[in-house]
Amino acid sequence: MNLFNLSLKLNGFPIKKALAHLKSIQAKNETEFRVYLETKKKEIVDYHLKHNTFYKSFCTNIDIDSSDWNSIPVMTKKDLQQPLSNRLSDGFTKSNSYINKTSGSSGDPFIFAKDKFCHALTWANFIDRYSWFNINPNSSKQARFYGIPLDKKGYYKERLKDFFSNRFRFSVFDLSDEQMERNLDKFKSTTFDYINGYTSSIVQLAKYLKRKSTVLKTLSTSLKACIVTSEMLFESDKLLLESQLGIPIINEYGAAELGLIAFQNKKDQWLVNSEDLFIEILDENGKILPYGEEGRIVITSLYNKAHPMIRYDLGDIGILSKSSSTRKPILDKLIGRTNDIVKLPSGKKAAGLTFYYVTKTVIEEKSNVKEFVIEQLKLDTFKITYVSSNLLNDENIDGIKKAVSKYLEPNLNLIFKRKEKLDRSNRGKLKQFKSHL
Repeated sequence: MNLFNLSLKLNGFPIKKALAHLKSIQAKNETEFRVYLETKKKEIVDYHLKHNTFYKSFCTNIDIDSSDWNSIPVMTKKDLQQPLSNRLSDGFTKSNSYINKTSGSSGDPFIFAKDKFCHALTWANFIDRYSWFNINPNSSKQARFYGIPLDKKGYYKERLKDFFSNRFRFSVFDLSDEQMERNLDKFKSTTFDYINGYTSSIVQLAKYLKRKSTVLKTLSTSLKACIVTSEMLFESDKLLLESQLGIPIINEYGAAELGLIAFQNKKDQWLVNSEDLFIEILDENGKILPYGEEGRIVITSLYNKAHPMIRYDLGDIGILSKSSSTRKPILDKLIGRTNDIVKLPSGKKAAGLTFYYVTKTVIEEKSNVKEFVIEQLKLDTFKITYVSSNLLNDENIDGIKKAVSKYLEPNLNLIFKRKEKLDRSNRGKLKQFKSHL
């Protein structure tokens, strides 16, 4: 038994059973998979209607026997913001379940639970996907760009997990050139197999490498791949990472309360986890949208018996590809969070990251800005806070204003503020757009 699998087993997560179960699901053909999916959907709803008081009260007036899946109510993070003890299923406690807290990046954090087999199945999925790129959590050394709790107990708990998971954690709070040089020294002296972490932090490493005219793979020849997660990956950033890291860049999409949602394969398809999750795209009225249309990402955890995650609105907006199938759904695009929508004086709406991307294109072409964030203060007023060695000049500012006017609408007020470093969450994430409306 390898160290990573052993740590899961010692904590009561049946990883061997989960890996075998995952393989049995993947062995099903399209017809068998459709039967499997419909059976699991009905089983998990039936289970929680019988064994979960919270879910019974949440699902008033539904008729599961009618086979009308759309009659099952959609739950949001606000619905789950009550004591965990109110939401646990019969027989489950904090001591016999996996307990964690969402990151709070949506503004609505809550504590959740997963039964131990469900959590083991989550890890089985990660192990399976990583194997596509010859990465094994048991033996592959990870260069980790994640935040870390600053309280003593949380800090040492994460360090212990790092040890058992064969990884070294780099700081995402200090992105100075001095720290980047220390990071490169660590890559030179350590046999890392892959990089995993927050997109924005790894992009800053790539920008530093570009300024030094260096490719990371030449310093750390053992590197096989880089997995970016938790933050948006724009195409321009992906090209930068590929160029300066010199390894495949893999886009991962997940959520603490659900596990792995989508993982990019070698064909550059963002393959959705259909084995233990069921993903839907819904419009604002809760209607299921066909493949190719943009809407709210709503997910059902098919195996979590400790806590209902059924038709759970994650708070993200996305599109499933028209080439998707029941067995092989493909995430065509992740657009942003539903609570980060730009609302403009004309009545027009846009994803907040659209505003960010328009600005990003101009800033990176014509200035020395390292990174920035955008906040909507009023309907017509936006603040752009940025990190750079020099103030943006009039040409830079005029270019940004013209791009915003062209792609969004004219006569918007832009406020620019330069800082030495940006404020990140206590986990080290960078929220690129935020609306205060």
